[in-house]
Amino acid sequence: MEFDAILLLSFGGPEGPEQVRPFLENVTRGRNVPPERLDDVAEHYFHFGGVSPINGINRALIEQLHTQTDLPIYFGNRNWEPYLEDTVIAMRDNGVRRAAVFATSAWGGYSGCTQYTEDIARARAAAGPGAPELVKLRQFFDHPRFVELFADAIAEARGRLPEPLRDQARLVFTAHSIPLAADERHGPQLYSRQVTYASALVAAAAGYESYDQVWQSRSGPPQVPWLEPDIGDHVAALVDRGVPAVIVCPIGFVADHIEVVWDLDNEVAEQAEAAGLPLVRAFSPNDDVRFARLIVDLVDELRQGREPARVAGPNPVPGYGFSVNGAPCSAGCCATTPSAGSR
Repeated sequence: MEFDAILLLSFGGPEGPEQVRPFLENVTRGRNVPPERLDDVAEHYFHFGGVSPINGINRALIEQLHTQTDLPIYFGNRNWEPYLEDTVIAMRDNGVRRAAVFATSAWGGYSGCTQYTEDIARARAAAGPGAPELVKLRQFFDHPRFVELFADAIAEARGRLPEPLRDQARLVFTAHSIPLAADERHGPQLYSRQVTYASALVAAAAGYESYDQVWQSRSGPPQVPWLEPDIGDHVAALVDRGVPAVIVCPIGFVADHIEVVWDLDNEVAEQAEAAGLPLVRAFSPNDDVRFARLIVDLVDELRQGREPARVAGPNPVPGYGFSVNGAPCSAGCCATTPSAGSR
């Protein structure tokens, strides 16, 4: 399968205070989210001057991609500029015939996978006749470079702890929580099993036999059960147990965007500091050149007809393949009923 371009497809984020509220309205359109909830979330962005880190990280990742491939690279978002529809129209006008689409989520499930295939179908419809064929690359939570990146990030974070605490620090993996009903709908438990499996792979690569898996950034009414334990509750429990230090690895996120820098670097960090608990957070892949190479690896798997590169571990879980033009992948792993989820 040959490609004449790569499209990086992401979530999007505001790049100025005046963009915060319109962006959040885009994200929550049709979900009946109370205005006061949007006001609360908006404050997270205003804390950083109304700028989400995600677009800047993605542009830096694209610069790294340019060093790894000669293919032209395009950038489109679901919820903010550059909008995917506009990008696909530009690709059509530039004569792109078939592009490999890298979505910035490693996971299955609705928000991590299926919603991106829906985005692709909608953008091609907006481009109309002559729209390029868009091939969404496979899920990559067990790719060797993904595992390596997070294992190395854990080692770097460990090195930021005082030396006497390094061997005693508790490793805690965190990912975006979703409602239990949504997790059952997509697999079943496709998303949570993939996260749990990836955590096991990374822990082994980093040399940890014991670790914890928790969740974060839940929203919605409190009577709706979500994946637990929440990281805030878990940190409180670690304090009660007398754990001397913590390393947090945000395995669910490939970029240090707002739910990492606010939820972890502000709320959880402040909670730990108040309790006297030394806590360090491992970096996400962001614009590491190895992450760019991972993207090229996924493209080359299709260009060269190679078997997918995967790290094997105990109790493996499904990792599904590519999809074309917004159609579900052949395994049909992800249902199409909307829910909140990771990205």
